[in-house]
Amino acid sequence: MIHEFTYGKLTDETEKRQLGQILEQCFIGSPSDTESYINGIGVENIRVIRQAKEVVGGLGLLPMGQWYGGVCVPMTGIAAVGIAPEYRGSGAAIALMQNVVRELHSSGIPLSVLYPATQHLYRKAGYEQGGSHCGWEIPTQSIQVKEQPLPAIRVELDNFEWQKLYQQQAKLNNGNLERHQSIWQRLIDSDKEETVYAYLLGSLDRPQGYIIFRQRRGENKSYLVVKDWAILTTAAAKSFWAFLAKHRSQIDQVQWRSSVVESLSLLLPEQSLKPEFVQRWLLRIVSVEKALSARGYPSGIESELHLEVHDDLLEANRGKFILSVANGRGEVTRGGRGEMKLDVRGLAPLYTNLFTPQQLQQSGYLQATEIAIATATALFANSSPWMPDFF
Repeated sequence: MIHEFTYGKLTDETEKRQLGQILEQCFIGSPSDTESYINGIGVENIRVIRQAKEVVGGLGLLPMGQWYGGVCVPMTGIAAVGIAPEYRGSGAAIALMQNVVRELHSSGIPLSVLYPATQHLYRKAGYEQGGSHCGWEIPTQSIQVKEQPLPAIRVELDNFEWQKLYQQQAKLNNGNLERHQSIWQRLIDSDKEETVYAYLLGSLDRPQGYIIFRQRRGENKSYLVVKDWAILTTAAAKSFWAFLAKHRSQIDQVQWRSSVVESLSLLLPEQSLKPEFVQRWLLRIVSVEKALSARGYPSGIESELHLEVHDDLLEANRGKFILSVANGRGEVTRGGRGEMKLDVRGLAPLYTNLFTPQQLQQSGYLQATEIAIATATALFANSSPWMPDFF
């Protein structure tokens, strides 16, 4: 007899222990690491899928926000999706994700984001590529930036409100997070085997940026690994590179995470940085109306985009919508001419500006009139979406 899957929150310590064992096996962790992770997210934010009252998998929900067009849109991150090996291929994973999407929609959440181990599963639940997560590396000797307009002041990690500086940078970059507290905790925590260093760029009363990093030794090289950074002025950008260059006698390589289009590289004398890794996170438009009306748009543009959206999972997202934009904000109403037809998956990279409307049409993700293509191009033009965080 095949039992139906049931979805919900953890009910007791026994279920918490069962899920912990599943996640420990899925992510090759220790029992203490898994328990710490669950507690850091918050037990109330854990969801599980059961079969015959047995926990067969689960995940974590991270209530956050994500910046688009200078406005922070409520978003829930999906983390640590794990299914017991003996239940993989049973439909448990897609049942888990479909239930999550329905719950988020019922809660009024516009967006959801995750990092996929495999795209195939999450595309079935309506997720699609939304932006980039890129790691960069540069030989310290090749930085060669000597002018440092601002001092680098070492401070204790727990003695400064890093969120305020980070947010000033995040709101200028599509896809950057309004971070969950567990992400902040992971950035500033250190274990017994490493020291985390933190420096302000500027003065204590007027900081213009910061850099948080650790140092490690590889097999043949030494590395300075930037865990987090914020650059708010040209002086801070120059000082960022000059400060890193001063480590060249002890450090071979500097590593950091940024956009695929790394504007800080313009200050380097040569193109000596190389991508260490590039991956894409996936975004799900959970509510078409709320997502389109919540984000920011270019100021000075007044226009209407007539959409027709299909969503296999959420009936409320199906049909024709009119996006009316004025003064940098959008309003969504039902109806219209449906001049741009697309699936909810195709709406994700359009919404984030990962791909242009022309590129999405060439890839078969949408069909639109020339006027609709031109309108969408103007409305969603902004920086390439990225985030430095992995969850």
